[in-house]
Amino acid sequence: MSTGTTPSVPTRLPRPLRPFRHRDYALLAASMAASLFASGLWIVALVYQVIELGGGPSQLSLVSAAAATGLLVSVLLGGVAADRMSRRLLLRLVETVRIAMAALAATLALTGTLELWSLAAIAFVVGSAEAFFFPAYSAILPTLLPPDELLAANGLEGILRPVTMYAAGPALAGVLVAGLGPGYALGGASAGYLLALLPLLFMRVPPAADEEREATSVLGDLREGFRYLLRTGWLFATLAFAVLLVLVVIGPIEVLLPFAVRDQTGSGPGGYALVLTLFGLGGAVGSLAASAGRMPRRYLTVMILLWGLGGIPLALVGFTDRLWVMAVVVCVVGAAHGAAMVIWGTLLQRRVPPHLLGRVSSLDFFVSLALMPVSTALAGPVGEAIGIPLTFVLAALVPVPLAVLALTLWRLPKDEAAHPLD
Repeated sequence: MSTGTTPSVPTRLPRPLRPFRHRDYALLAASMAASLFASGLWIVALVYQVIELGGGPSQLSLVSAAAATGLLVSVLLGGVAADRMSRRLLLRLVETVRIAMAALAATLALTGTLELWSLAAIAFVVGSAEAFFFPAYSAILPTLLPPDELLAANGLEGILRPVTMYAAGPALAGVLVAGLGPGYALGGASAGYLLALLPLLFMRVPPAADEEREATSVLGDLREGFRYLLRTGWLFATLAFAVLLVLVVIGPIEVLLPFAVRDQTGSGPGGYALVLTLFGLGGAVGSLAASAGRMPRRYLTVMILLWGLGGIPLALVGFTDRLWVMAVVVCVVGAAHGAAMVIWGTLLQRRVPPHLLGRVSSLDFFVSLALMPVSTALAGPVGEAIGIPLTFVLAALVPVPLAVLALTLWRLPKDEAAHPLD
């Protein structure tokens, strides 16, 4: 595969750093880092802007739901667009929309004219724009790098997300909110998205990879994507397993973990923040470990087992009264899931036909999002009905037989042996 770039660093670099030999990938990575950092600013600024407007949990839920709704209703269209249009142009448009919306929110906030309904509307537009980013990014990456460097590139994303979006961005947002107010943090998010746009203006891609593609109707393109999903065993099996994994695991982590920290360890917000930080750190370490090696020969088996067995330590969360034990547990779980996600992203880019990659990436994103609200809605009532300890035991153990079923029913070991990627 021609990458359209010439390595500029002749020395042999460690495997995770090799993609940076390619100028245009380095520009894309710089853009992604700035964009994730700005998103961390944006998320925290939204929270405190709602509070400054006199809102409480219900009003914050409304704004968050607006962003999630925009993302969910647009993500499949984002995949179609990534397969029909210039992916480089899509990335630029996404950042432009984010710049404009964050700047609008900041202007309204600083002039005292921002209201909750307008903030929710802006959040909806930003969420909709987000839906076009991931499919375009996933589909353009294989055009910039050779196949054996995709694993390292996907590992970088897994490292950058917790570091920039969940640590550095929120940290700066906290400083801006405390010192100047949430309106300035919203302005900071707009500036961050502007920094993300600048590298994209100088990024080049091979002409064949960036040309607009002839297509039928949008519905026809969607049907083609769904047909590919249904007839491709390894893809269907993995997404079916992922749906159930999200349903079982996400709710307890997001809804019940704060109460486990409070009630079992006696810790406050600082203790919960520590646990979340270790979860993100684990994800970064797992991503780095996966990117530092080669693609596993039994990549489907390793990936499914990392997801299925990697959550077993969660069973300890409901029983321990030690904060450090909870932190270590979620760190291990985060590492397993982070490594699996690096393999999964690389697998899509290596085995899905290029003209379908945007749509398949959007289907993956859609599946990941679809049952998250259901999982979080069920976690509270289930935890109250059977208790937090038993709920975490179920979250830890139910994925194990699901992983075994996915591997055996769809004969994934046979499939990966017939399609080696190492």
